[in-house]
Amino acid sequence: MALHLKIIGILSVLLALVHVIFPRYFKWDSELRPLSLINRQIMYVHTFFLAFVLLLTGLLLLYATGDIIGTRLGRQLAFGLFLFWGVRLGFQFFVYSPKLWRGKRFETTVHIGFACLWTYFTVVFFLVYYQTV
Repeated sequence: MALHLKIIGILSVLLALVHVIFPRYFKWDSELRPLSLINRQIMYVHTFFLAFVLLLTGLLLLYATGDIIGTRLGRQLAFGLFLFWGVRLGFQFFVYSPKLWRGKRFETTVHIGFACLWTYFTVVFFLVYYQTV
């Protein structure tokens, strides 16, 4: 499990860094222009804090792997991360519209890739919690 937590730690840090390109890639300057100032700023602030939490979680997984596996608090953290990523996995299928990816090669690949990634995260955190209860 330690290896899987470290892999997820690296992937979390990378996910955090990818958020830096979101405004440009998704053309937020033009796409968000019709929104009110508060709604535009909420998008930027929430994206920043999601990336920040991903970064901190990734660093925690990399540097406190043994504590996560070997302590009650670590197992509770793993259970919380299991819930977080499990809900995120559900959103992949039940919140995002298939119109965004169906019939488009790149978008379908990204959709499947993220579904696999969220499944991996969910399963690993469940196993960390379950195997040490």
